[in-house]
Amino acid sequence: MPNASMVLGVLSIASFWVFELGFALGVGAVACGALATSRSHVADDEAASLRALLGALAGVAGITASAIALTPLLPHL
Repeated sequence: MPNASMVLGVLSIASFWVFELGFALGVGAVACGALATSRSHVADDEAASLRALLGALAGVAGITASAIALTPLLPHL
């Protein structure tokens, strides 16, 4: 799960300009990161816990970038 969170977070940042894709990937990254940090075997492993946290933060960054990039387009949709 921590690796999935990282991959989804990076993809959400990379695809923030695609309508709804960056947002959906960011939500997935945050969900995977939150789920991974709640697992006991991830909480005991410092590296896995850090990957899950960084993935969730990257997901939040992707959601924010998507919202900022797509806000001017909303009146035209």
